Amino acid sequence: MDHVNVIIVGAGLSGVGAAAHLVENCPEKTFTLLEGRAAVGGTWDLFRYPGIRSDSDMHTLGYSFKPWTQAKSIADGPSIREYVNETADEFDIRRHIRFDHKVQTASWDSAQSRWVLTSTLSDGSTTAVSGDFLFMCGGYYSYDDPHRPAFPGESRYQGQVLHPQFWPEDLDYDGKKVIVIGSGATAMTIVPSMTQKGAQVTMVQRSPTYVVSRPAEDKIANTLRKWLPEKWAYAITRLKNTTLSGYFYRQTRSQPAKTKAQLLGMATANLGEEMVKAHFTPSYNPWDQRMCLIPDGDLYKSINEGSAQVVTGDIETWTESGLVMKDGTEVAADIIVTATGINLTVMSGIAFDLDGTAISFPETFTYKGMMYSGIPNMAHTFGYINASWTLRADLTAEYVCRLLNHMTANQQAVATPTLRPEDANMPTGDWIQDFSAGYMQRMMHLFPKQGQGPWRNTQDYKLDKKMIRRAPIEDGVLVFAGAGNETPALDSSVLTKVA
Repeated sequence: MDHVNVIIVGAGLSGVGAAAHLVENCPEKTFTLLEGRAAVGGTWDLFRYPGIRSDSDMHTLGYSFKPWTQAKSIADGPSIREYVNETADEFDIRRHIRFDHKVQTASWDSAQSRWVLTSTLSDGSTTAVSGDFLFMCGGYYSYDDPHRPAFPGESRYQGQVLHPQFWPEDLDYDGKKVIVIGSGATAMTIVPSMTQKGAQVTMVQRSPTYVVSRPAEDKIANTLRKWLPEKWAYAITRLKNTTLSGYFYRQTRSQPAKTKAQLLGMATANLGEEMVKAHFTPSYNPWDQRMCLIPDGDLYKSINEGSAQVVTGDIETWTESGLVMKDGTEVAADIIVTATGINLTVMSGIAFDLDGTAISFPETFTYKGMMYSGIPNMAHTFGYINASWTLRADLTAEYVCRLLNHMTANQQAVATPTLRPEDANMPTGDWIQDFSAGYMQRMMHLFPKQGQGPWRNTQDYKLDKKMIRRAPIEDGVLVFAGAGNETPALDSSVLTKVA
């Protein structure tokens, strides 16, 4: 069995970024990336639906160490995929990737102070690799099983039905009538893109979502690049965007009514009051669920031009030729796209155990949003739901490198976040709080809990920089041990009290 210092699970945006941080900051560490698919890129290689793009600006979705230099700040999927692949090549990461390795189990061996991961290969055989430290970067949703509710009468429909996660690249929809069921970022990307290529599209949504239009190009960023070195221009733009987005999010929390009025006012200026009242006025406050970013008002333009329309309400039934809504509205379609969302998975669906005893993640507490109580030598990248994913991924990778170097310098083999007696009565909450989106609420009971102090997943970049980047490694919560020492066990009495 091969052995490395660090095993990274996933070769997408997070995993490649984690490997690059290791190359730069822990050059003496050996590592491998286990990737379940045959390509680099993760989400950005998997999704191929029309118009696939980021819903965050690339000056924050991009890595802290690799400037985004293209003119468009809201980038399309192929450009992001190219960016991730460029990073893999620039840091010589590709040779460390084991493709078509779908990880099934992760077992901690206390006697040897190492993780053993077993993977299934494309031919059905299995293989194993061991590592001193495990870095989970496999994303947070199922690649194989998207959220796909059953609809009444669905079997009657005679047209083509598809889900964006499994989009056929050769689909011909020029001149076709298309229904897109959904109101999230995927639906709002697909609708204008399909209209631009000749389709007549109806977005059928159960309820409205907040929509914000921004220029696809960041004029300030593009101007700065003309006068400053790329790294300086990128850093300034990144600071600008994180500051503004953080301020906006805090406004949604402190002044929700005012923020809602501003957002609806901007939508009204593009679509008119009647359209916004009927189809773009959510029942909840801004950022209680995800907001949708559209570049250059492309969705608005499709609606105003008449190539796209919106129908809001509950579906009564599918018919042979389309849908009938509960209010009696009939919508015809040659193709129905079920942009109904994703299914979250905990730790990529891998079965974890400590010396043969299965780990139940809902019984653990998150440590700074990236490690878990009682689980040694493991970190997990889980980005922001209210900001760019990579902001958090970079912070987590920075911390892992700092932790590994600290352990090497102090001849420590094991680091385990450990609940203290004083943590017994701390208030507890869900892994993600104050966020009512269905895709989160469906799965929150399967995720770790959070508490107070270091046992938080703040979802706040400003706070996380203090708690992760600037706080000392030795904090009395992360317990260190030498090789072969017994791993601190989950304190069942503490868990019973705080659960």
